[in-house]
Amino acid sequence: MSKLKLIKMKLKYIIPLIGIALFTACSTDNDDTPINEIENLIKVQDFVSTNHTIELFSETGLLNTGYNTVSLRIKDNTNDHYVETASISWMPMMQMPSMQHSCPKSVISKVQDKNTLYNGFLIFQMTGANGSGWTLKFNYTIDGQDYEIVENISVNQSETQNVTAFLGNDNTKYVLTLIEPKNPQMATNDLVLGLYKMENMMSFPVVKDYSITLDPRMPGMGNHSTPNNTNLNYNNVDQLYHGDLSLTMSGYWVLNLKLLNATNSVLKGEDVTDINTQSSLYLELEF
Repeated sequence: MSKLKLIKMKLKYIIPLIGIALFTACSTDNDDTPINEIENLIKVQDFVSTNHTIELFSETGLLNTGYNTVSLRIKDNTNDHYVETASISWMPMMQMPSMQHSCPKSVISKVQDKNTLYNGFLIFQMTGANGSGWTLKFNYTIDGQDYEIVENISVNQSETQNVTAFLGNDNTKYVLTLIEPKNPQMATNDLVLGLYKMENMMSFPVVKDYSITLDPRMPGMGNHSTPNNTNLNYNNVDQLYHGDLSLTMSGYWVLNLKLLNATNSVLKGEDVTDINTQSSLYLELEF
């Protein structure tokens, strides 16, 4: 076989392979399939101004009393594009006849690996259904320009007591909220609580380095407790209180608690005994 004929035969197979490789590379490089940044989120409501629309999301599409993880993004109303770089703060406010107060809240941060999505948390210590009572104001900066949007919001009453506001023996007002478990199991669950103090009507800083004792009871079943629970201690990394919660049955549970300060003085709550069946400081679970 001549060399020329051999070369032609090789090219017959090589050229299609090169074409396939180039097509594949071009297809990959030009993959413009949009990423759904709000997957598994449900819109709560829109905050609309002349320039922008702030879209508010949660996992349920609702805001409830207790701890709420909230996500948001800003849409430019002139071109319907979502803003990728913004500095955002918020202020929830309960409008009462004789006073106003806010609630514990986080800073708003960009979600890692997302281009347009931001998130944070809000802890509502009381309800405000049907858009009455609570307002939520956003202040934000885009390209050096400051903006503000405020709207009424609805805060629904949770089915169980997952947050409590109380006055401690040190004459300080506190807010204690349940964060985990979101989906309790008949097992040893990670118990996570958030503790904040009312510095004033607008400021609720984290309370650090206290401790919280735990005694879960099932009132409908003779008020029995469970083994292998651990008390809650402060974690400096996430600024929350962590412990172990053992649940041996499904149903309604009362988490009886005592709050102790850094010197182990009890600020709120009592031991559960045959006579005292429930602490004055408690949260609830039902599953």
